[in-house]
Amino acid sequence: MAIKSNDAVVRRRRLPVARALGVVCAVAAAGGLLTGCGQDDKADTATKSPPADPLRAAAASPSPTSPSPASPSPASPSPSASGENLTEDQAERKAIVPKVKVGYDKALDAALKAVPGAKPVSIDLKGPRDHPTWKAEVASADGTGHTVRVDAVTGKAGQARTDADQDSDDKRELADRLKKATVTVQQAAKAATDRTKGTVTSVDLGDTDQGTPKWSVDVVDTSDWNKTTYDIDATDRKILREHVDRD
Repeated sequence: MAIKSNDAVVRRRRLPVARALGVVCAVAAAGGLLTGCGQDDKADTATKSPPADPLRAAAASPSPTSPSPASPSPASPSPSASGENLTEDQAERKAIVPKVKVGYDKALDAALKAVPGAKPVSIDLKGPRDHPTWKAEVASADGTGHTVRVDAVTGKAGQARTDADQDSDDKRELADRLKKATVTVQQAAKAATDRTKGTVTSVDLGDTDQGTPKWSVDVVDTSDWNKTTYDIDATDRKILREHVDRD
């Protein structure tokens, strides 16, 4: 009985050892399988090309919204270099004023010679761009107005044309205004150019709201082609208004 009992004990002790060996073998087998898979993965890794770096790929392929470096978009011209910053009126002044060879005063003298005994009423620089002219208005002692065009390049005066639209009241008002205007055209123009250096392009005799005669003088600054208008009292040369036209 004792012997059988010992055999049973021995058998029970051997069973765990056998099971342990079985587990070890299973683990070893699994390890072999894992080792084999690892080797296969390494082999596949060696034969396959590496995946592309998304950052490098983005840098290599240009964005659909950005211009290609090989064909850059043309740069827009500078407004100051191309003259696009000038308004239509400024561009007109820039095109006409430099072509003027005969100033307002010389042109007005030529117009007065065309109508003996007349006095100056207004003078304005006109186009066309390729050959500017002065349009002068002078008036006889009775207030009758005459228009004379003077070539702004040669200074030659055309034929005087009498203002057919005047009635007796218009003539009387103009004659009265000329009598009250003790400041000459040249004095009014000098008062304006003393304030703004530039070219006189217009001088016009008119009235203030109070009925006082005034000279309106336009001066064009050739550095920016702006026009400054001065209203000057035609009795004392006092500057009544100054307005810069940047259009």
